[in-house]
Amino acid sequence: MRKCFLLFALTIVVPAAAQPLVVPPRPAGSVMFPASGSERLTLEQAWRMAEQANPKMRAAEASLQAFEGQLKDTQGPLWNNPQVSTDQARRRAPQPSGIGQTFPEWTLGLSQTFEIAGQQGYRHRAAELELAATRESIAEVRRQVRAEVELRFARILILQNRLEIEREALKLVEDAAAAIRKRVAAGEDSRLDGNLASVEAERGRNQLTVLQEQLIDARSELAALLQLPPTSMPEATGVIAVTPANSSLDSLLMNAANRAQLRALDLREQAARNRLNLERASAYPDITVGLTTGRDGPGDARERFNMLSLSIPLPLFKRNAAGIGRATSELAQSQIEKEAATRDIQAQVRTLWLRLDSLRGRVQRLSDSVLPSLNENQRLSTTSYRAGEIGLLQLLVVNRQLVDARRDYLDALAEFVQTRIALEQAAGEPNNAGAK
Repeated sequence: MRKCFLLFALTIVVPAAAQPLVVPPRPAGSVMFPASGSERLTLEQAWRMAEQANPKMRAAEASLQAFEGQLKDTQGPLWNNPQVSTDQARRRAPQPSGIGQTFPEWTLGLSQTFEIAGQQGYRHRAAELELAATRESIAEVRRQVRAEVELRFARILILQNRLEIEREALKLVEDAAAAIRKRVAAGEDSRLDGNLASVEAERGRNQLTVLQEQLIDARSELAALLQLPPTSMPEATGVIAVTPANSSLDSLLMNAANRAQLRALDLREQAARNRLNLERASAYPDITVGLTTGRDGPGDARERFNMLSLSIPLPLFKRNAAGIGRATSELAQSQIEKEAATRDIQAQVRTLWLRLDSLRGRVQRLSDSVLPSLNENQRLSTTSYRAGEIGLLQLLVVNRQLVDARRDYLDALAEFVQTRIALEQAAGEPNNAGAK
């Protein structure tokens, strides 16, 4: 069932009143990296690269071979291999003439051990269930890797937009500072106004540098997740859009109950139950049937013989109590793990659903009410300042409010994206919906 409650395609979409937040394809003055180490990626491309090269994915897929081999071993008609034995001897027997005669003797035997309590069926079923559980675990690891890539990707997008906000804010302050220097030189403003503008500009430059450093770290983390060369600094391209919820809490809880992690735990519980049945059946003794043929005896008395043997151990002292105990403990642990995971996932989905709904409202309020008003205030204050109706302090206050509001909007959007990804992961929702 494919239900998506948030479109997540990749470049930030902001309200019309907040257009300065949109990141252009390659803005002037952006953080520069070596040309050979920079690569623009979409989320789909990053997902494909992670699935091919991420160490978690490779390790999970490598474990599959062990369980495939285990299943193949159980597919034979019998669990125990037949045994072939041979014996050759030379004997010397006295003769009536007093001269001893040497003659050869030999035997050839074939034996096979048979399980009599259905062990083969339990063993084969347990191997099938373990293999199926491993495949579900690989699917869960794939979801986790994709979610981790999406988080790193979204962080890069948010930081790229934050940089644009800071560049715009810095440009406004620098323009104001340049104007103030002229007014101070002309004696129209005080040195205090000039110093205030210079300090504000320096603060803007410092904030821009901090964000550039954070962006470098974010790109490096994404490169490590994708196993790109150490010199690679990938850039993110795409759109983040907030849309109304299309999936109800009940549908998410239903999906969560069928999550790959829970399916894997259920399959492992069934495998543990089959292993317990196997250990209990192993308390019954195996029967070994043997067929032997050979020749022995001297001279005219030499004869050929065939012998059928049957052996069975007497279960007097060892009844496989240790194996049964271990299997019982393993089954109990798998049941406890499944019950705990089911409870935790249901609780996590409910909590994240409530948090996502709250964040959606916060983002909507910022984009619909706060940002348009502040953009209007900025336009009016700039006009008033140029007309000499307000001073630098009032202009900087209005600009600072606008910058802070845009930061709050991006911070809320970042929290929204992180929560949405976590909710999709907890609910087992397809995390490739809407990605381009």
